[in-house]
Amino acid sequence: MKQSRVRFAPSPTGYLHIGGLRTALYDYLFARNTQGKCILRIEDTDQSREVKGAAKSLISTLHSLGIDFDESPQAGGDYGPYIQSQRLELYCKHADELLQKGHAYYCFCSTETLSQMREEQQAKGEFVKYDRRCLQLSPQDIDAKLKAGESYVIRLKMPDEHRFAFDDEVRGHVEIESSQSDDQVLIKSDGFPTYHLAAVVDDHYMQITHVIRGEEWLSSTPKHIWLYECLGWQPPKWVHLPLILNTDRSKLSKRMNDVSVESYLEKGYLKEALLNFVALLGWHSADDREIYSLEELCEEFSLDRVSKAGAVFDLTKLDWMNGQYMRTLPLPAIAGRARQWFPQKWAQDYERYLKIISAARERCTLLPELAEYAKIFFEPATLTTQDQAILSSETSQKVLSWYHDQISEIQADDADAIDAITKAGMKELGIKGKDYYMPLRLALIGQPHGPDLPTIIAILGKAETLERLKSS
Repeated sequence: MKQSRVRFAPSPTGYLHIGGLRTALYDYLFARNTQGKCILRIEDTDQSREVKGAAKSLISTLHSLGIDFDESPQAGGDYGPYIQSQRLELYCKHADELLQKGHAYYCFCSTETLSQMREEQQAKGEFVKYDRRCLQLSPQDIDAKLKAGESYVIRLKMPDEHRFAFDDEVRGHVEIESSQSDDQVLIKSDGFPTYHLAAVVDDHYMQITHVIRGEEWLSSTPKHIWLYECLGWQPPKWVHLPLILNTDRSKLSKRMNDVSVESYLEKGYLKEALLNFVALLGWHSADDREIYSLEELCEEFSLDRVSKAGAVFDLTKLDWMNGQYMRTLPLPAIAGRARQWFPQKWAQDYERYLKIISAARERCTLLPELAEYAKIFFEPATLTTQDQAILSSETSQKVLSWYHDQISEIQADDADAIDAITKAGMKELGIKGKDYYMPLRLALIGQPHGPDLPTIIAILGKAETLERLKSS
């Protein structure tokens, strides 16, 4: 059986989109599950939209998430170069071949002419496509225009009245009429190929077996199938992933902070949660589990469990999943990733820092929230007038005084002893519930609710605990 080879082929035009991450992840999972190869190819043929440093940033982001490639511009491989702008000669060679075979033609129409053509077709309610006026040019006319240096593009000549039928690994049997396809530009006026020609040529030479991409490319598949046929090549298997939708079922926003993978990492989402969440945007396991490590996803993933239906990007579910990972990943790992949000002085005592993270992660969803939560131990909030009234009451002062005296006799990290003292105090003083606990928490952390008393005292330490009880 032929080894599976898949490719993730982003354009270096900006940030890594959530949809792009899903495609890269599915490529990676499929390759690992089938002992195949996962290739990264940079599609930089649209020079006008290229953003400097975008490709490097994208590769770095994927690496930080644990997605690395078997072949890439960095790793090399037997089918390079893996940057399309370094493969222009190959595309031009096959564009010339298509011209010679009559499957492509020169088009000299200006931008203004094409705009007018489009407007007229829209006004008539017609399918908007190139009307092939340049296809009628004689060889002599074409030669004269080329010699005069007129600007041109090369277009693919799609067949008339042809039904393209193909099998998609997700959608099953698909049929699309050729009338729904335009005579696609293959080579632009700047000499660079469009996605359609470059992708087909590269997928053939890189021996790609499965093309995994978003549903929005489904309508372009006839053009690609036709190119394979015209060039005498065997097409790959097609895999069109479902759309990613907002909760109102509209297509996922393109606004950077809504869909940028980097923005989610910067907000403090964990890479494990983000990968797990994105994996479930269109795929489900046999037993409908929700929590998976990357290694488990590699073992479980299969294309037959990718859904046709749109996948809803539910931020509430991502938050829930991130909270699960916050509480279950090793404590040192969470502490290490959270450190960037903590003032340096707060993390200097590592043992104390770990205790804070341990307490905080039970109540937080995102990494920055851990630092916000830690303020109660370093910078307690100013007490409200109501809180001050509670603390100054005779009952509260009795509790604080008694507790201060008892705590001075034990170790701050002796949770059992602190629990015993707490229970003994309620019995001896005859004070229970909020009248007992609220003044203690107000004195120790500046708020009426929070971690249990053994946790608070262990983090503050004995000296700080006694000082806060005494000064309240």
